[in-house]
Amino acid sequence: MKIVPIKLVGAVTLLALLGGGAVGCSAESDPATPKSDAQGASSGATEEASAPKPVDLAGTWKQTNSNSEDSYQAATVTGDTIEIQWVAPDTKSLYWSGTVEVPQDGSTDFTWDSVNDKTKTAKSVMASGDDTKTFTYKDGELSYELTALGTTMTVRMAKE
Repeated sequence: MKIVPIKLVGAVTLLALLGGGAVGCSAESDPATPKSDAQGASSGATEEASAPKPVDLAGTWKQTNSNSEDSYQAATVTGDTIEIQWVAPDTKSLYWSGTVEVPQDGSTDFTWDSVNDKTKTAKSVMASGDDTKTFTYKDGELSYELTALGTTMTVRMAKE
């Protein structure tokens, strides 16, 4: 049995890979070489598989910038709706019930104007009376402005 030095095996393997790659590249770059249907089909499948997916906002969200550990806002996103509650020890009160619009192009930073479902919020004293509310999703954070008792603040939420 003859022992072949590892450097020689590595060099031969590298040459084989480079040679095969050069042949493959020259065949593809030659405009006279027609593409087969199989090559075109696989190219389309790759594009579909790598198409960006919309951000998934579904789930529960909790305010990260509350001044209190046991009094904050919490949101639940289900499908194309969002509901936000004021949460305090032993109580929850509806603040917002509205629409969610996630871009289908895979954008990871976006805003949308949520339309208030006043059939739900009209029943809550703590609910916003606004017709719409602008929400922002950026860097995994959901945010919106809230005005209560003459003070406006930006509520920031993280997914739980």
